[in-house]
Amino acid sequence: MAAFSYQAIDEKGKKVKGVIEGDSERHVRSQLRAKKLKPLDIKSTRASVGSNSGGKSKAAGSSFFGSPKLNYREVSLVTRQLASLVQSGLPLDEVLQNTAKQTRKPMAKSILLQVRARVLEGLSLNQAMAEYPKAFDNLYRAMVKAGESSGYLGPVLEQLADYTERSQETRQKLQSAMIYPIIMLIVSVLVVTILMVKVVPSLTKLFERGKQELPGMTTFLISASDFLINYGIYLVLGIVALVVLIKWLLKSESRARSWHKHMLKLPIFGQVILLGETARYASTLGLLANSGVPLLEGLRIATQVLTNREMKQAGLQVAVAVQEGGSLHKSLDQAQVFPPLLVQMAASGESNGKLAEQLLYAARNQEREMEFSINTAMSILQPSMVLGLAGIVVFIIMAILLPIFKMNEMVGL
Repeated sequence: MAAFSYQAIDEKGKKVKGVIEGDSERHVRSQLRAKKLKPLDIKSTRASVGSNSGGKSKAAGSSFFGSPKLNYREVSLVTRQLASLVQSGLPLDEVLQNTAKQTRKPMAKSILLQVRARVLEGLSLNQAMAEYPKAFDNLYRAMVKAGESSGYLGPVLEQLADYTERSQETRQKLQSAMIYPIIMLIVSVLVVTILMVKVVPSLTKLFERGKQELPGMTTFLISASDFLINYGIYLVLGIVALVVLIKWLLKSESRARSWHKHMLKLPIFGQVILLGETARYASTLGLLANSGVPLLEGLRIATQVLTNREMKQAGLQVAVAVQEGGSLHKSLDQAQVFPPLLVQMAASGESNGKLAEQLLYAARNQEREMEFSINTAMSILQPSMVLGLAGIVVFIIMAILLPIFKMNEMVGL
């Protein structure tokens, strides 16, 4: 059976859509009519096979923008359901079918049903998932492959579900920590812009009529206000152009690596980046090692989860050093990027034969340190932004009040 997406009209005349399995388009139409739905449009979720530059057929549901993608939350839910059903002893095709029924996301349902169709054709679960690299990444597929090879697919999926949930929780913490600073930045820009464009011009007309010599602060404020009114749009366009230019420059591997290297040296924020990358690297490597994936393959996959170019280069160096016969902890130490704790835990794990457990412990420790660093950064950033906004507002008020005080003194004389 293949998966088909459909659009139909129900008994109340309401347009509905969804995903359903069927042997053919005619079979799908029969199923819809049995559900008292009038089919309007039916399409196979598997794109037609066509030759391309790589000589490969497109995966199901692939589009102009590439293969379909699931977010962390959807992957986490799907993995937890798969783990529970596999450990209950159900056949794999029934596991995939039941998981597809339970999910409410049309994209996730379509992917799961198409994976099931490929499994029924004789592919392994890992091979079927490989057609959706944006939904199931290299780490995910490597663990599934290890679980299938060892015969412990259920426990491996359980570990993978825990990992995806922890990753989602970490992402949510980072996003939550950035909400307040972003809101403060937006409010600051809006408040200052309104003051400079609306309030300041109306008040400075009073000073122009007085024909008195204005203080330096007031002169600067009037000039800044005039600039924003007359050239504000060009300033915005200039900022956008600068951002685009920076992105274009960072497409160069050497520039991007240099930029990422400098980011790691930033006070506090560089530490957050380092700890986050290290935690992801150690957690991925530990999880793969715990699932029976060979160390060298695990190192290559763990390197792919790193987003900082400098650390990714270090990860590649570690993989090469281990391939040449070096120990993991010495290779990590020679990279001179990874924190000493990870090196120590790797050395301990290699000596006592519990490398996976030690790496996972190091990952949890790095996550705790990262949370502490984030809290420290936010405790500095938030009051700094408030003080910065207050300072700008005080400057504007003082620049307006100083000429007024001077006028009052002249009147008093």
